[in-house]
Amino acid sequence: MFPDRILSGMRPTGKLHLGHYHGVLKNWVRLQSEYPCLFMVADLHALTTSYDDVSVIERSVWDMLVDWLAAGVDPEQAIIFIQSQVPEHAELHLLLSMVTPLSWLERVPTYKDQIEKLSHKDLGTYGFLGYPVLMTSDILLYRGNLVPVGEDQVPHVEITREIARRFNHLFGKEPNYQELAEAAIKKMPGKTGKQYAQLRTRYQQEGDAEALLAARDLLAQVQNLSAADRERLFGYLEGGGKMILPESKPLLTEASRMPGLDGAKMSKSYGNTISLREDSESVTKKIRQMPTDPARVRRTDPGNPEKCPVWKLHEVYSDQPTRDWVVQGCTSAGIGCIECKQPVIDGVLAEQKPMFERAQRYLEDPALLRRIVADGCERARALAGETMRDVRQAMGLNYK
Repeated sequence: MFPDRILSGMRPTGKLHLGHYHGVLKNWVRLQSEYPCLFMVADLHALTTSYDDVSVIERSVWDMLVDWLAAGVDPEQAIIFIQSQVPEHAELHLLLSMVTPLSWLERVPTYKDQIEKLSHKDLGTYGFLGYPVLMTSDILLYRGNLVPVGEDQVPHVEITREIARRFNHLFGKEPNYQELAEAAIKKMPGKTGKQYAQLRTRYQQEGDAEALLAARDLLAQVQNLSAADRERLFGYLEGGGKMILPESKPLLTEASRMPGLDGAKMSKSYGNTISLREDSESVTKKIRQMPTDPARVRRTDPGNPEKCPVWKLHEVYSDQPTRDWVVQGCTSAGIGCIECKQPVIDGVLAEQKPMFERAQRYLEDPALLRRIVADGCERARALAGETMRDVRQAMGLNYK
């Protein structure tokens, strides 16, 4: 069994906005103190849809990295790197593509949806069809067994599990696998080996799920097993082979509640965003120009906060007393729309203030940012190399 580890990334396709912060970056900041995390600039993924205009990718990479650090992503706690600078991503993608059935890719829920949404682009490419294999490679390269996703994205994790399961089934059976597993059991101290064998029998013969969990816990606690023996015994427990690549599990994250300036979801394609590090004059102007309840034609007309896009921002940025003040003032026409918007303006600017402060050191010293990324790429390659050694060996590609 592999230790808990998280890989997550973003495509560099333009400026980050507050929707990215509330939807992804705040969660990253929390996760980095709870798990080993790798955060990746997914520039290869960006090529799947932006291959005909790579200028936006190159232009966005460094700005996005500054935004991550400004939001609180900490290079002392997490590994920050650029996908294309770790060539093992491309290698594992190629090797996994050899064993991934075409039908699996064609049935991915987002495949046809994205082709329809991006109908102005030519997406009849292998790169776009093979996007899920590249995503799987990103996760499995670091043996990331936890994938932070929203509830609607859980089906996307399943193809990663299916590809890992297929790979392990095809390549996890070493010569003399059973003999090696039995020998590993004998290396376990005292009565532990006998207990493992009994739990394995209970699970395989009786389907006792509690026995499976108990055997896993037992293996996790044994100190004198090598990594190879431990992996063999985890696979042997369930009747499979050596577990080379983990079957990842979704780590459910709370859906973003960040609305755009028009009340719809904040998105660049909707033109309703506030950038992560947008100057205060622009933020103030945008919020003051937001549409409000159409029933409030005149200052003296009462309104309904539920029909006003500004109210959705109050739900993100205002405390309960302020929201009570808004409801009372709006429904009685006791306050005007400009007054109502001011607490939101104050809330956004207060949220952005520490971001500007954190970003400043990297803007003043770009070499510092590049050193952080170079170190992250080196650390990522070290982890990737461990996985690829096992993958190459399993596939008969370890020529020495």
